[in-house]
Amino acid sequence: MFTPIQLNLPPYPAKLTKENETVFIFDELRKKRLVLTPEEWVRQHWIHYLHQQKKYPKSLMKTEGSLKLNTLQKRSDLLIYNSLGKKIILAEFKAPNVKITQAVFEQIANYNTIHQIPLLLVSNGLEHFYCKISFDSHSYEFLKELPDYDVS
Repeated sequence: MFTPIQLNLPPYPAKLTKENETVFIFDELRKKRLVLTPEEWVRQHWIHYLHQQKKYPKSLMKTEGSLKLNTLQKRSDLLIYNSLGKKIILAEFKAPNVKITQAVFEQIANYNTIHQIPLLLVSNGLEHFYCKISFDSHSYEFLKELPDYDVS
């Protein structure tokens, strides 16, 4: 059983429940209880942070978005859209004990060959990386901070 740990994100009042020996966390986006795993703990903190601190509307966030990579069916951890329905952020979350390595960046880069999203977020809850992609110049740059939601 996973015991929640303090992340490098603001704490929030997570709705945790226990049934037998299984702990559940309430997912505000899907409006249902999910088994509390280390990766889900990170994802739920990010959803709360993006909504409360960065002002991204929950209605524009989608978890577990399906995509087809070659012949494999994959799921992205979090997709964020703008008000026009265009994908603006692709996020990949790992458990706090999983190091953010080149392989993690390759995973999100592979997903992004399908999505073509300009901002990437990679986090294990302790370390966070933000990357801005320029498809025109085939380049990228790491950002110090993820931008706030732009309502324009």
